[in-house]
Amino acid sequence: MTLGFIGIGKVGFALANGLQNKGHSIIIGNDDPSSKSVKSALESNESFRTMSIGDMLTEVNMVFLATPFSAVEDIVSKIGLENMILVDCTNPVGPNISHGLESKISGSEKIQEWAPGVHVVKAFTIYGFENFQNPVYPKYPMEPVMLMAGNDPESKKRVAALVMDLGFEAKDVGPLDQALHLEHMTLLWVKMVRRDGHHPNFVWALLER
Repeated sequence: MTLGFIGIGKVGFALANGLQNKGHSIIIGNDDPSSKSVKSALESNESFRTMSIGDMLTEVNMVFLATPFSAVEDIVSKIGLENMILVDCTNPVGPNISHGLESKISGSEKIQEWAPGVHVVKAFTIYGFENFQNPVYPKYPMEPVMLMAGNDPESKKRVAALVMDLGFEAKDVGPLDQALHLEHMTLLWVKMVRRDGHHPNFVWALLER
C-alpha cells in the first residue's frame, strides 16, 4: 500500500520506517523544501519519496497526520482530503502537559469538523515514539495493544491491518468521541515518562476472559 505522511518527526518517522519495512511505500507530503524534519528523515531512510502535499494526495488514499496539533487546522482546511482515510496521530497538548482543548472535545473530533469529508481514525497516540520504533516485549506472550477510534468501520479495518503490521494488537474502542479518552491515555504516558522520569519501555496490553 502507498501511504502518505504529513509530519515526519520522531513519531512520523518511526511509523513510516516501520511500515516501509513491512512492504508499504511511503510518500512524505511537505510544501517546505527547507524542512529540517524531512531532510533528517531522508538521511535516515533514503527510500522515502517526497513531494508537495497536493501531489502526494493524488497518489495515496490514506494519510498519516503526525504534526504538532497547532498546525493541524491550517493543514486540513487547505488541502483536498475528501474521502481520504486520515490517521490522526496528533495530540492537543496544553500547558503543563494538560489537554489542549480543556477536555471538552478531542483533537480528532476537531479535525473531523475542519475536514468533514474525510474518515478520521485516531491511532498511534497512546505511547511515545520509542514503542513505535520497537513494539516487541519478548517476556510476554501477547502483543502490545493499539487502541483506535473512528466513525467509519471500513476505515478502521484498513488502519487495523497496518496496526498489526507494526506488531500491535488492534482494538477498536468505538466511534470518534472515544478519541478524547485515548488522548488522556497519551497524557498519562507522557507525564509518566517525559515529566516524571519513568522509562519509556512500557505499553498497555489487552487481557480478555
